[in-house]
Amino acid sequence: MTSSNYNLFDAKNYALFINRIEQLQPTDKPLWGKMNAAQMLAHCAEIQEVANGKELQTTFIFRLLRGFVRKTVLNDKPYKKGIPTHPQYVTDTTTVAFEEAKKRLLKALKTMYEKKGVAEHPYLGRMTEQERSWGMYKHHDHHLQQFGV
Repeated sequence: MTSSNYNLFDAKNYALFINRIEQLQPTDKPLWGKMNAAQMLAHCAEIQEVANGKELQTTFIFRLLRGFVRKTVLNDKPYKKGIPTHPQYVTDTTTVAFEEAKKRLLKALKTMYEKKGVAEHPYLGRMTEQERSWGMYKHHDHHLQQFGV
């Protein structure tokens, strides 16, 4: 699955990851995609909050795709640019407050960091600590790279 360098439950790796988020600026432009920096942070916060246990509204089609999505989240292949996302994770195009979105993501990451161990994801099911760490790292890293950090 993953290298221990991506373990967000390791204090050093967690601090380095938070530092990358802190480098983001409201005026940063994406290298691909349509989201602005605030929308990206809000999107990542929503993903993290669901991984922490927030309810996820799923349609029948999304429930059918659960096994495929789980494999995609947990494999070593980087996410492709422009892949579709679950409707709950789409941040609308209205103005999102950058600092508020950043605080929300940092709070959600801290919640995950403080709750080490096995956890139940509302969509992906039971996940080990390593799976949780990798799934969140892989997703958030994809978007941090989108904004060059």
